[in-house]
Amino acid sequence: MSDPNAAAPTPPPLPQRSAADAARTVDTPTETRPASDLDDTGVPTVGGDVSQVGKGFFAALFDLSFRTFITRRLASVFYLVGLIAIGIGFLVYFVSGILGAISVMPFNVGAGISALIATIVIVPVLTFLAIVLLRFIIEGVVALIAIAENTERTAQHTRR
Repeated sequence: MSDPNAAAPTPPPLPQRSAADAARTVDTPTETRPASDLDDTGVPTVGGDVSQVGKGFFAALFDLSFRTFITRRLASVFYLVGLIAIGIGFLVYFVSGILGAISVMPFNVGAGISALIATIVIVPVLTFLAIVLLRFIIEGVVALIAIAENTERTAQHTRR
């Protein structure tokens, strides 16, 4: 329990001007920006699509310093290629599993039926899990890149 006779902590000092006033204009050593370039926090906004900010695609592709990320721009391509690869794998394993099960049936009916049921159940389940895993991995990489970009942008806006 707290001591009722203890003095209350002093509140932090108030800013020199209100947030609304700060959002109207931002004074920098070189320029004064109009309110249209600011959001309600007073931070300059980025115009247009975020993926278009910075260098062009090919300039970013051959950026040896890795200061520009292309992963966010290519995430949908990676996902599509991954889905196609998983789909091809599904077809190969599903068809070969069914054909293998049918080819075993004349010799051992029980083993053939078991292989057929296992193929019909396991291959689609593993395909679904592969799609979920692919999506998780791509989303995780894109989230890390977004964090890195936002951190860099925040660092640039806090330097004086």
